[in-house]
Amino acid sequence: MAEETSAISLDQVSDLFHEFMEAVARASRQDQKDGRNLSTRLMTHLGSTPSDRPVVKAAYPPYELPNVHLALERWFAADPARSYELIGLRGAQHHGDLTLGDILDAADRYDRFVIGAVDYAHLPVAPDTELACVSCGFYLGLDGDERFAVLLRGPQDEYGRNKVEVEVLAKDKEFADRLLAELDTLVREHNVFRGQVLSFEGSEFGRGLGPFRFHRRPDLTRDDIVLPTGLLERLERQVMGVARRREQLRAAGQHLRRGLLLYGPPGTGKTHTIRYLLSHLPQFTVVILAGTGISAIGPACALARMLQPALVVLEDCDLVAEARDYGGGDQPLLFQVLNEMDGLGDDADVAFLLTTNRADLLEPALAQRPGRIDLAVEIPLPDGEGRARLLGLYGAGLGLGEDVTDEVVARTEGTTASFTKELVRRAVLIAAERESPRTEPDDLRAALDELLSDQDHLTRRLLGVEDTHDEDGGEDGGEGERPFLSRLP
Repeated sequence: MAEETSAISLDQVSDLFHEFMEAVARASRQDQKDGRNLSTRLMTHLGSTPSDRPVVKAAYPPYELPNVHLALERWFAADPARSYELIGLRGAQHHGDLTLGDILDAADRYDRFVIGAVDYAHLPVAPDTELACVSCGFYLGLDGDERFAVLLRGPQDEYGRNKVEVEVLAKDKEFADRLLAELDTLVREHNVFRGQVLSFEGSEFGRGLGPFRFHRRPDLTRDDIVLPTGLLERLERQVMGVARRREQLRAAGQHLRRGLLLYGPPGTGKTHTIRYLLSHLPQFTVVILAGTGISAIGPACALARMLQPALVVLEDCDLVAEARDYGGGDQPLLFQVLNEMDGLGDDADVAFLLTTNRADLLEPALAQRPGRIDLAVEIPLPDGEGRARLLGLYGAGLGLGEDVTDEVVARTEGTTASFTKELVRRAVLIAAERESPRTEPDDLRAALDELLSDQDHLTRRLLGVEDTHDEDGGEDGGEGERPFLSRLP
């Protein structure tokens, strides 16, 4: 039996298309009838044809959307004579390359845009806080007798707009200019990044606010820091002391800008020491650059200048500040780092905190020139007393006796703080795997045997330990090679 088939004729296709176009036309006429036509709505609010009014525009980096959104709200709330109605714009988010003038022209000529729902973006503004920000919306505003409209649009990378735009449609250009100037002042004065700890992640947009990630400020005390006697006091004076005495220094004509370089083998506590400094400067905005994020040195320094007092932390700065003799010539990122440090005025309350595992490779212009680095401090491998203090710090609550501590200290010469931390963690794990409610000295010995064995040769290197131990824990006389790895905060 032949299979029956059905086909749509060209006439039927033509009829269906005609019905579709009629439906579109009816929807457009219904939008106008219901007052959803954008051009009609703006004309009603403004009292004149929108295209007859000037448009003034301002743009901000994509991560500033929460600040611009909040600044607009504050501007309207600052004067009882001001008010607004917020409306959405259906379809505008798909035309990121169009200006407000283009949108008004398309709405007037082709009924292309109609009033719809306001678009919001939920963005973090602190480690545990999100804010619903208008990402596409019209503010139909009143300021006394002045009628105007403000279009706020956030970044839309997929549609070719990687910035925040504010466009003001007003009768007088002077009014629009003044509104945008006052808005910019509010963005700076009430910036949500002020006093935060941020890191540039080296990506455009993804999880989080633009390239930012928010961090909780560390909460470390002096008891959490194990350094040679007098070293921490020098660091505190250079960073925290300047912050405490800024007014006296300014009165004496002394600059506030400073640079601190911490160098030494991986795992000795450079990052941990910086975390301690951050703990005791709660009013400082902190911008952390590490890994690929170091390429954001320009935006980071601009943010630090705007939100000072501020700290700019450059982890593993040898990755970009390696001496030109080793790096082989042109290094644009190095020059940008140097220029940004030089570009800060003497009155800028900004501190640069740099860490490196290879001070010997650093560009002399960075490491030696006053005004870039004012203090370079080596964070050395802990001595016997330091290793005992580290064992007490990380092994607190294990009840380790003096004899066990002395034994471990004797066997761990040349190891780092990271090594001691991992030693205690592994001992606790060994005890847990044998279902013991407490960690015994033999667990610590077993963990130490593992870490010092040939099988953990790479582990020792990753923990920053020079290769000076044989499997019995003695020295083999080898100098070893310093690894390049360091820990992020």
